Amino acid sequence: MPAQRLLLKLLPVFVLIVTGLALTTCSPAKDWRTASRESAGIAPNPAVTREAVLQVYGAKAWGWRGLFAIHTWIAAKRTGETSYRVYDVVGWRENRNQPVLRIARDIPDRYWFGEKPRVLKEHRGAGVDELIEAIDKAAEAYPWKTTYRVFPGPNSNTFTAWIARQVPGLELNLPFSAIGSGYP
Repeated sequence: MPAQRLLLKLLPVFVLIVTGLALTTCSPAKDWRTASRESAGIAPNPAVTREAVLQVYGAKAWGWRGLFAIHTWIAAKRTGETSYRVYDVVGWRENRNQPVLRIARDIPDRYWFGEKPRVLKEHRGAGVDELIEAIDKAAEAYPWKTTYRVFPGPNSNTFTAWIARQVPGLELNLPFSAIGSGYP
């Protein structure tokens, strides 16, 4: 009983802290339209890096969700290629009647709307071309190409986790903050 009373007393404090954090991360000064989408300078330069490179990135989610969750994506460059292919899932595409899954030549390590990404997993060199081929096949078979739900999924983390399950050689374990990685 005393523990329950203590929790009830601390609950308003917790709510105030979370509300304050949410309000500061969603301030009018932060605008997704002008937030950085530049390269973070993490990925090896494909123009001078001959070997195959495969990286999985994660960055804090946009707005208040970044307090709890990350957004993940995959970037790959086969041996000898001079650009990266990026595999990502973004929910706003569904609102525009587009597939949420996009596979395109792009900047691999761009800021996620102002949030610097970090490498969650990297493979380079021998054997990586085969991993990239397996990821290509798995991405083509992804069952939720047109569906996005923040919670419980499917979302960007669902996609990355699904690829990891289809391609065990990726050896990827997503962090707890990759909400949606356990979907379905």
